[in-house]
Amino acid sequence: MQNPGNLRGSDMVTSGPESLFARVGSFLRDRGGVAALEFALIVPLLLMLYFVTMEVAQAIEANKKVGRVGSMVADLVTQQQEMSKNELEGIMKIAESTLQPYARSKPTIEITAIEVTDETTPKVQVVWSRKMVDGAFSAGPSKGSPTTIPDALKIKGSFLIRAEAKLDYRPVLTWAASQKETLGLAGAFDNIDMSETYYLRPRMSMTVPCSDCY
Repeated sequence: MQNPGNLRGSDMVTSGPESLFARVGSFLRDRGGVAALEFALIVPLLLMLYFVTMEVAQAIEANKKVGRVGSMVADLVTQQQEMSKNELEGIMKIAESTLQPYARSKPTIEITAIEVTDETTPKVQVVWSRKMVDGAFSAGPSKGSPTTIPDALKIKGSFLIRAEAKLDYRPVLTWAASQKETLGLAGAFDNIDMSETYYLRPRMSMTVPCSDCY
């Protein structure tokens, strides 16, 4: 049996800081250890980039569909010689379905018939209006109430159909209140306001009346 007093330095088990540094150095020299460290650092970043890219792509697509809703509604109404309340509501339901598969919130759609009076100082006023909010239908601004349109459309004696589509887009990625406060995102990313407005003139007649819209 070898006398402990005769052990060489290389036979002694190191401890303390020297042992820790030796292990870290050994780990860094090990290719497998470096790969594991890189994987642990890179994967969360790649996942974050993936989900952010996915969310941005979905938001852009939803925004395009909101524009399509406004365009389609205005186009369908202006192709008619007259409308009824049920027909307007049917058009809005069809328009709502074009947002699928997005279904985290419902759009607000409003159709308003507008006339510009033939006066020295023309008035811009509502003829009839219907809207859909959260899937429920109701009357919009009252008949004869003033409204606004772009200056370029203020032509005496003209008749316009205005279609408005709005959506509170709610992202897939959300944070708890405590997380948003920690990240400095309080009040952010709860929803994104998307909207589009179209003005079109009737195609089949001078006006598009709706006798039962009120």
